[in-house]
Amino acid sequence: MLLHAPTSLALSDLTDLTREIADEVLAGVHPVEVDPVRRWYELLRTDDYVDVWLISWSTEQAAELHDHAGSLGALTVVSGELVEHRWAGAGLRSRRLLAGHSAGFPLGHVHDVGNHETTPAVSVHAYSPPLTAMSYYDVDPARGLRRTRSELIGSGSPKGVG
Repeated sequence: MLLHAPTSLALSDLTDLTREIADEVLAGVHPVEVDPVRRWYELLRTDDYVDVWLISWSTEQAAELHDHAGSLGALTVVSGELVEHRWAGAGLRSRRLLAGHSAGFPLGHVHDVGNHETTPAVSVHAYSPPLTAMSYYDVDPARGLRRTRSELIGSGSPKGVG
């Protein structure tokens, strides 16, 4: 079992970073687009230690139930409202993330994030080390979490980021 994350950054560092970038988005530094067909995203920052993504969520857009492989993660909701469904060992738990709220994702965190409201939402996400792979899951009522596939993440391609 991995006891320490493969990064010098802590969850609190990632949360602080997403809050800082969220303030920049609110100030108009980073333009946001909303695509009604698929989630819009833009890589705002990347280096050897962290990736920062800006994501917009139109109504009823969601990521799939997934993990972040060997990366820690955090998000801050800039505007709107998101719902996170996270694996809690014996089932999924849900929490609403309102504008201004943040959440951190330790190693092994499996979740789905989505917008189920009638107005778009915008969020900032940070991952350290930068995402290289993600696994996707279904919930099997008899046996719990079941991995359905794993995918390598290419630069600029956060298919499941959320």
